[in-house]
Amino acid sequence: MSLNARPAIPAKDLRPRRIWYLVAALLGLVLAGVGAAFIVMTVKNTVGSIDTAHSFSSGDARTVSFVQGKTKAIYVSQAGQGHVDCRIPEMRSGSMTQPDSTFRITAGSRTWDRVFEVKPGSSGDYTLTCTSALPAEFALGDKPKVGSMIGGIAAAIGCFIAAFASAAAIVVVTAVRRSRHRRRLAATWAPPPQWGPQPPGQVY
Repeated sequence: MSLNARPAIPAKDLRPRRIWYLVAALLGLVLAGVGAAFIVMTVKNTVGSIDTAHSFSSGDARTVSFVQGKTKAIYVSQAGQGHVDCRIPEMRSGSMTQPDSTFRITAGSRTWDRVFEVKPGSSGDYTLTCTSALPAEFALGDKPKVGSMIGGIAAAIGCFIAAFASAAAIVVVTAVRRSRHRRRLAATWAPPPQWGPQPPGQVY
């Protein structure tokens, strides 16, 4: 072996142990999984807010139960932008309004657009009739909770960022510390000189 050759340090003798690479991977997977769960829950809650199981066709009348002060939304699913009109004769004027913004949800093969919001002045059963210039299906649902949706998506993005940052940090720190430990061990395990002290009067 050359005098300048560095001794081979077994990887198992280095610290921190390589198990920290596994810890980094597992932590990243867990945080990414939590982020994915946030997205799934947000989408599921949003889609579930529309009662598509009790949808009705354009021109049909449906009896709907409203609760005073609780705003409901009317959604339409149609192929195009046909003019939509909904009426609740028994409800006082002004209870049904057209939102200033659009809100669309895709559930299965159908896309649902919010067209009206209803805030009843009193609780009870009312007859709802909706029509469209195009073949359409209507459904009643909850008022969109945009704040909750944004919060869920933001939480998911935060989890994805944390997953990448934490895993990368653990890997980098572990690699750097193992490299430093390798150098310290190499210096400690340096071989002694192969030649002893020079005898008096002897010249090489």
